[in-house]
Amino acid sequence: MFLKDYFGTIFKSVKSLLTGMKLTGYYFTHLKEIVTEEYPDNRATLKMADRFRGEVIMPHNDNNEHRCTGCQACELACPNGTIKIITKQETLPDGKKKKRIDTFVYRLDMCTFCNLCIVACPSDAIVMGHKFEHSVYDKKQLKKILNNPDSKLMEGVEE
Repeated sequence: MFLKDYFGTIFKSVKSLLTGMKLTGYYFTHLKEIVTEEYPDNRATLKMADRFRGEVIMPHNDNNEHRCTGCQACELACPNGTIKIITKQETLPDGKKKKRIDTFVYRLDMCTFCNLCIVACPSDAIVMGHKFEHSVYDKKQLKKILNNPDSKLMEGVEE
């Protein structure tokens, strides 16, 4: 019984190997059929899946407005301190003081792309982008400020 199983396993393995070699040989002899996509050459037509998580971005509209209220829920949800939100007190025309975002710091080098910050954001201020080429020579370039200079909170978005 043992020898039958042993040689049966060897036979199945050789059969599997020959099946793979047959397929490889077919594509080796039929060079006009392209099986793989050449990555650098297809950048213009490359389409990433909607669920792809490339990096955290903060969308701004045409008036340089964002949806971030500075609640810091994303900072608290981040498991490894990738996000740091620096806020400031802003005085409204009616005299009330509100906390507003001053700087939204995102450390791409520390991000695990877990999406927890996106889920935690109550105002949908941040989303996962589709950019995936992040190779740099200087690690300091991976520290990003997500809010644009002189950007402000979008009308109708409240804490």
